[in-house]
Amino acid sequence: MRIKDVAREAGVSTATVSHVINKTRFVTDATRERVLGAIERCGYYPNAHARSLASGRSNTLGLIISDISNPFFPELVKSIERAAFERGYDLILSNTNYEAERTSRYVQRLIERKVAGVALMTSEMDAALVGELARRRVCVVFLDLGSAGQCMNNIVVDYDTGIEEAIAHLVALGHREFAFVGGPRHLRSAVKRLDAFRASVARHLPAAAPQIYDGDFKLDGGRHAARAIVERGEKMPTAVVVANDMMALGVMQEFREWGIEVPRDVSVVGFDDIAFAQLAAPPLTTVSLPREELGRRAVEALIASVEHSEQQGTDIHIATRLVVRASTARVREREAAAGGAKGGTNARGGGAPNLKVV
Repeated sequence: MRIKDVAREAGVSTATVSHVINKTRFVTDATRERVLGAIERCGYYPNAHARSLASGRSNTLGLIISDISNPFFPELVKSIERAAFERGYDLILSNTNYEAERTSRYVQRLIERKVAGVALMTSEMDAALVGELARRRVCVVFLDLGSAGQCMNNIVVDYDTGIEEAIAHLVALGHREFAFVGGPRHLRSAVKRLDAFRASVARHLPAAAPQIYDGDFKLDGGRHAARAIVERGEKMPTAVVVANDMMALGVMQEFREWGIEVPRDVSVVGFDDIAFAQLAAPPLTTVSLPREELGRRAVEALIASVEHSEQQGTDIHIATRLVVRASTARVREREAAAGGAKGGTNARGGGAPNLKVV
C-alpha cells in the first residue's frame, strides 16, 4: 500500500497526506480525519525513514546506560520507554559497561541515525562529547554531567539529602566508626556520593576518620571491599555505607562468608533502592533514588527540547530519601575479644581479624 492509494481513498493530494502524517503544515480537522480514516482503511504504515526526511527529525530517542546487569538500569529503562511510548517516540538502547570509549561510539552512531534526542543516563563520558552534541544541535538530557543550555537538560540528583539521612540514622543508633565503599572515582556520580558521605560524617562526628574503599558499582566490587575491610587487621567499623545497592549486596554476601552477621555485627546502608534491596537477607536499608520519576521527567524535558528547540533546557532536580529496613540496628557494647562474635571461626578458616560483636 502506497501513499498514492491513501490519497485516492481520501480524495486529497499526496502532499496533504504527507502533511497529516508528518504534521508539517496546517490541515483542517475535517481533512485530517478523512486522511486518518483512509490510512486505517488502507492499512497504510508510513515509512519512518521517509518521515524523518520530510520533517527534518525522527521520532526516535537514543538511551545510553552504564550497566544493563544492574537492576537499577532496567527499572530506569522501563520508565523511560513507557514515557517515550506514551508520547509517540521509539527508543534505541545502548549499554556502555562503564566504558567511556563505548559511550563516545554509541553517541556517534545515534547522531548518524539522526535521532531526535539522546538520554545519557551514564557518567562515563568525555565532557567534550556533550559539546559535540550541542554543536550538532542534538537535544540531550544527561545525568549530572554539566549544566543546562539550549537543547541541553541536566538531571541533578540530591545525593546530599539521602546520605545525610543515612548518617543521621546511623549516628542515632550509636554508630561512631564508619566505612564507605564508593564507586570508581573517574565517575562524577561516584565522587558526589563520596563527598556527600564525608561532609555528613564531618558534621555529625568531627573527630571521626572513616575508612574509604573504592569499588566498581558491581556485586564483586562490594565483595572485594568487604574482604579488604575484614582483612585490614584493625578494629571493624560498626557501620558500612555503600555507594550503590549492588555493591551493598556484595558487601553483605562477603560478610556472611566471614561469619559476620548484618546487622548484629555491622550495619549496612546502600544507595538506589533497587527491587532486590527489600528481598535481601536481611532487607537492605538504602537511599531511594526514584527511577520512575527520574525516567518520566527526563523524557518530558527531552521531548520538550526536541519539539521546541528554541527554548532553554532545564535543570531537573531529583530528591532522595532514606528507606529504613533491617540491615541497620543499634550498636551493642563491644565485647573484649573478637572470639565473642557469632560463629567465632568462619567460612574462611579463621576468625575475622579484631572482630568484636556490636
